[in-house]
Amino acid sequence: MVGYGRTPVLQAVNRLAADTLVHVTPRHGLQIAPVDLTRDRLLLRLRRDMERFVIRLATERSGASQRNQMLHLKRQLAEHRDDMTLEQFNLVDRRIDQLFLAAAGEPFVESTLRPLHTIFRRIGWIYHTHAQRGANLQDTVDAHIAVLDAVAIGNVEGAIAASDRLVDFVEGMFEVLEREVEPALLDCRLAELDATFLRLDAAPDTRQSSAE
Repeated sequence: MVGYGRTPVLQAVNRLAADTLVHVTPRHGLQIAPVDLTRDRLLLRLRRDMERFVIRLATERSGASQRNQMLHLKRQLAEHRDDMTLEQFNLVDRRIDQLFLAAAGEPFVESTLRPLHTIFRRIGWIYHTHAQRGANLQDTVDAHIAVLDAVAIGNVEGAIAASDRLVDFVEGMFEVLEREVEPALLDCRLAELDATFLRLDAAPDTRQSSAE
């Protein structure tokens, strides 16, 4: 249907499964993993500590070329702050993550931090597309600009503080999602249950006629 061979599809599925975004049941199929806000809140604590580690290394180790790329990304975000789409922002966000990991120069942390970025990018997508407060991207853009600026100028403490503020912003999404987003959006199985109950409500009640 999509024109890809079996190998790249299997590789993509295996990567999504390793990132805990897809459940694979042998001989039965695949299921998109529900968004577990309680679990993701816990993982955010891990992300905060790992981000501090990576940001510190990136600030200390980044070369001139990498710092120039950071400043370029900062300018892009600043210039398009008011009209950037979520898709455009996510492209820049992934490039920022890749750049910081490359500048940190420690491949070991990528295998842990990359899946965390993916998990919270999913949280961010739901927040920015389904929560009224998340319709405006300016706050998250400003938070990323602050991190880029501090890392690019070599301000270690400022970069860590900016990273913490970004994680604080992500943490604030959870309360909004819990209050404003329909649970079925986080777990499609709930939508199936709702549909089942709707069918039951619509079905004619034959109990009285059977008794007669």
